[in-house]
Amino acid sequence: MQGNTHNELSMEQTFIAGPCVIESAELLDTVAAKLVEINQHQGIDIIFKASFDKANRTSIKSFRGPGIDKGLQMLSDVKEKYGLRLLTDIHEAWQANLAGQVVDVLQIPAFLCRQTNLLVAAAKTGRTVNIKKAQFLSGQDMRYPVEKARDAGAKEVWLTERGNMIGYNNLAVDFRNIPDMLEIVDNVIMDCTHSVQRPGGADGKTGGDRRYVPMMAMAAKAFGATGWFFEVHPNPDQGLSDAANMLELDKLEGVIEEVRG
Repeated sequence: MQGNTHNELSMEQTFIAGPCVIESAELLDTVAAKLVEINQHQGIDIIFKASFDKANRTSIKSFRGPGIDKGLQMLSDVKEKYGLRLLTDIHEAWQANLAGQVVDVLQIPAFLCRQTNLLVAAAKTGRTVNIKKAQFLSGQDMRYPVEKARDAGAKEVWLTERGNMIGYNNLAVDFRNIPDMLEIVDNVIMDCTHSVQRPGGADGKTGGDRRYVPMMAMAAKAFGATGWFFEVHPNPDQGLSDAANMLELDKLEGVIEEVRG
């Protein structure tokens, strides 16, 4: 199967970064300002990522975000103030059109990557669709979600590797998935932070180990990845979602420099 034809959203290397979830306008400002600074230093165009609703948190007590109405307005404010392109994830088909009016890339969460109605709705917005590979699928299996999106009219589809379940509460990355997925699409992104998770392994929360984020990025480069995804936070341990595996914001540029070197 041939990959996609690149459009203006594709580039030689794709970088996506931002906090796991929208916690506050202040957090979005802090991260967005840093991404603008890195873009200027590195001559790149990082896409800003944040979720308006984390509908797949481990516990009912976990923080989910501000919701779609307030969250999309906050993302729109980031775009207007900082000129950054935006990515957010959607969990239900009805969210696609609303989110597609604000963001440049609609992301399909890994657990939902086979949900036909969600893929079709995202594709019909005309936005780029980034599909995260499920923890229970191989890279080769991702041809079928891509077919669903393309059949619904998606102009561009990306795939993202984020590891596979190994036993309980742990992930392992088979980096061979990257070249396998490059046979399906042109842009395969390595999710360097979710791949170091320990899902549900921290007393009702997802644990992880951010020490391995730079290594994940470099290993993915060796296997031909064309993009890198980093969840970042100025104080990750105080983050309200994915605290254990988010990268410190002040370390992001160094990792990007290493990847680009």
